[in-house]
Amino acid sequence: MAQLWGGRFTKETDKLVYNFNASISFDQKFYRQDIRGSIAHVTMLASSGILTDEERDQIIAGLKGILNDVENGSLQITSEYEDIHSFVEANLIDRIGDVGKKLHTGRSRNDQVALDMKLYVRDEIIELKELIYKLLTTLHRLMNEHIDTYMPGFTHLQKAQPITLAHHFGAYMEMFKRDYDRMNDIYDRMNYCPLGSGALAGTTYPLDRELTASLLDFYGPTLNSMDSVADRDYCIELLSAMSTIMMHLSRFSEEIIIWNSNEYQFVELDDSYSTGSSIMPQKKNPDIAELVRGKTGRVYGALTSLLTTMKGIPLAYNKDMQEDKELTFDAIDTVKGCLALFTGMIATMTVNKPRMEASAKNGFTNATDAADYLVNHGVPFRDAHGIVGQLVLKCIEENISLDQLSLDEYKAICPVFEDDIYTAISMEECVQKRNTIGAPGHAAMQKVIDANDKFLAWAEQDLTKHTKE
Repeated sequence: MAQLWGGRFTKETDKLVYNFNASISFDQKFYRQDIRGSIAHVTMLASSGILTDEERDQIIAGLKGILNDVENGSLQITSEYEDIHSFVEANLIDRIGDVGKKLHTGRSRNDQVALDMKLYVRDEIIELKELIYKLLTTLHRLMNEHIDTYMPGFTHLQKAQPITLAHHFGAYMEMFKRDYDRMNDIYDRMNYCPLGSGALAGTTYPLDRELTASLLDFYGPTLNSMDSVADRDYCIELLSAMSTIMMHLSRFSEEIIIWNSNEYQFVELDDSYSTGSSIMPQKKNPDIAELVRGKTGRVYGALTSLLTTMKGIPLAYNKDMQEDKELTFDAIDTVKGCLALFTGMIATMTVNKPRMEASAKNGFTNATDAADYLVNHGVPFRDAHGIVGQLVLKCIEENISLDQLSLDEYKAICPVFEDDIYTAISMEECVQKRNTIGAPGHAAMQKVIDANDKFLAWAEQDLTKHTKE
């Protein structure tokens, strides 16, 4: 068993205890980050006069060799090692001899694992931002295409007022813009380097922590060595932000599932994002949307689990904190997969425009506009509300929409109505006269689309500044 801490012990660790304690099965994901951090560390050690330049060069060459061999498959990460740190160090010593034992000078596994986790999470945040950006560009395209596609807007899952599909998609555009911003917030708050904190109380070596931070593209070093090794706030924040992303995806998926149903037929999902039934040949199931909705609970569970793990841990490092990795890794992989698949699903689905507009008309979504018409002709709103309620009841009895009533039928209930009522309650008029910013009218929507153009241009520029190793 390859261990870094055996000197204090007089007998081998029990095999079950060793396996329970080991993290190599999951923290091997860190191999790039662990090697990158080690290269920065020995570079700093040499700069500070703790290692010679020759020792630095030998260690860096050995580390790059390990990285290359893992990448090309000639070196396997196996369970004989307790964790990724012992794997890298043991292989380094095998390759370059005793000088490899100097790699760990001025460093603890506590600040090493804190660094590796931060580097890994930071890289994954960039990938999450890229996936959110792709979803945003897809939504932006759909908004441009459907700025005049009329549909019912809902409250309580009841048809309420007419809107456009662009307006509906725009609501999700705002949600995912906030999700993108949250990723940036987390990145900025976490981007301080813990390496050099030691086990919890720093080190007596004259480390240049500012240099280490700079070499690893951090804003600077962390300011408290105990907090540095005990901090998992950034994991909790990321899990929280990803839970919000999944909540948004789940809400959207629920609507896609409803819209795709036989009763609605607002959209048809592409065959490549649907499945059939093993027994019912007519079925075309929205499985991707359902799985996204289902996997939301998985990400929520990771957040709740890590919060529960961290709530009782005294300072500084405790082994409980090893539980952060599998939870965070799984949640990241889940969210990345859901973002990619959901984006592909909505990018390829077909929108049934006539069906959407007919649904808006048949759902009396223009009833408020009929009441507003009366108000604009001097009828008090409370009276107008009652009059239009009578009209809706008559339409329900006759199984027709408001625009199918004759003018005589309108006048029989309220003589104020004239021919221009039909213009006032047309889908186009109901939507297009709503032009306060944030409303579905064409002019208002165009302003929002223009604002989204600017946001996406900024996000594209924002993504270019990240250069991952």
